[in-house]
Amino acid sequence: TKLMMVANLGRLCGLRPDDVIYTTLPLYHSAGLLIGVGGCFELGATCVLRAKFSASQFWNDCRRYNVTVIQYVGELMRYLCNTPKRPDDREHGVRLAVGNGLRAEVWQEFLQRFGPVAIWEFYGATEGNAGFINYTGKIGAVGRVNVFLRSFAPYELIEYNVEQNEPVRDERGLCVPVRPGNTGLLVIKITKNTPFHGYVGDAQKTEKKILRDVLVKGDAYFDSGDLLMIDREGFVYFQDRVGDTFRWKGENVATTEVEAALATVNFIQEVNVYGVSVPGDVPPSSNDTFGVPPCQYHLWAPRCHRHPSPPAPVTPSPRPQDALEVTGTFKQRKTQLVRDGFDPDAIADPLFFRDDN
Repeated sequence: TKLMMVANLGRLCGLRPDDVIYTTLPLYHSAGLLIGVGGCFELGATCVLRAKFSASQFWNDCRRYNVTVIQYVGELMRYLCNTPKRPDDREHGVRLAVGNGLRAEVWQEFLQRFGPVAIWEFYGATEGNAGFINYTGKIGAVGRVNVFLRSFAPYELIEYNVEQNEPVRDERGLCVPVRPGNTGLLVIKITKNTPFHGYVGDAQKTEKKILRDVLVKGDAYFDSGDLLMIDREGFVYFQDRVGDTFRWKGENVATTEVEAALATVNFIQEVNVYGVSVPGDVPPSSNDTFGVPPCQYHLWAPRCHRHPSPPAPVTPSPRPQDALEVTGTFKQRKTQLVRDGFDPDAIADPLFFRDDN
């Protein structure tokens, strides 16, 4: 049943039997297999596969095979935007893009450069019991909530303590829902309509994804592990993964927020932000209001102009690399980078630090 529901996502996004759908995602990943290929089977549409993604050949393939729909993950779209501009950038028949993980700044650039493609961004996990879909085209949003969705798949955004790595609970031992506009951990109630089947052969891992006593004693919710925000208009925005968000001067700092600011700088091709503990305390100088290293003022300027209040600072240890390590579906790897921490003995790349002396 779940396989059919996921395969039907394409139909919900407006795919038609006469569409030609192009996917370069690996088929061992659920998005490529179930939504890309499975969606074609469900619709009777044509599927174009490529063994390996090529940014330079992407639009040539679209023209050659009369592609009308493309499937993406966020970084794939960034790679397309990073290719040299060409006079025929808008000469294609692509009318629709379906995928997830597309950042707002890349979204805007993609539309400006490649034309008015309808983008349907969705949010979900292979093992998850529900998700969101942005059916309005609102740039940056992963979905929009409505009464039907909440009745079918009850969900909550609850307060999360980043330092203790656990949900905040009140005096009754229950979780605390966040107000609109605030970031919270997404949890989805486990019901007959939205079951959580867990991981085969790993009961311990399955139990870790179940959060109990959320709103009332005895209830059970799927723990997405993701921090989201729902604004007052009901639009849903992905903020960060639990474990990626870090604390600075008593405030939660989402790595995605810092990445978005740095990505506006034209000489930076890709950004991967992660929080680490720096041995000792590196205090800001007297004229450094935001605690940003002097060498990074020019990187932070775009955000300072957009926000009148002092923004969250950048980590004081830039680590430039020729290429960032990514997964088979172009997601940036952070685990090893976090494990390296701020240790010059473990890091072969140039590592910059602040020295006020």
